[in-house]
Amino acid sequence: MANKTEQQFNSAIKECVDIFTKKMEDYGTAWRILRPSSLTDQIYIKAQRIRSIEEKGSQKIDDSIRGEYIGIINYCSMALIQCSIGYNDNPISNSEIANLFVVQLNNSRDLMLNKNHDYGEAWRQMRITSYTDLILMKIKRTKQIEDNKGNTIISEGVEANYMDMINYAIFALIRLEENN
Repeated sequence: MANKTEQQFNSAIKECVDIFTKKMEDYGTAWRILRPSSLTDQIYIKAQRIRSIEEKGSQKIDDSIRGEYIGIINYCSMALIQCSIGYNDNPISNSEIANLFVVQLNNSRDLMLNKNHDYGEAWRQMRITSYTDLILMKIKRTKQIEDNKGNTIISEGVEANYMDMINYAIFALIRLEENN
């Protein structure tokens, strides 16, 4: 089962990278000006929309829930890049940014594989709505850490929360695919 999970995870990463690189061709790296806290707010908007649709059972805008999870993954990866190299509008080539983007997703995949080993793929028994709730909880934690200027007493930093959000969103993509 672990091999299947890794294949599904890699497929989701490939889709996210494809969308990210195409959008980068359209928009460039304009997002590089955003502070991680602004990216956290964008992640919140996506997760809150998913939860709202889940609770209402309907939507008025055609953007899919699947697309919103991909947005969460991509914004989290962008936030991890900003945490690692800083935010500014200094030019960085699209290929360098794409490489950094893939590194962040691969790091998240490696974390997932390690956790999957210990937890025994418990995520496969969870409801998709739980992933949404867990992402929203991680956003609240991230905002609190950001508001504390990154200072924590015992908790992991924002990077660990972004990686967890990536993994929960990819689990949701996998489960949505399996349910179709």
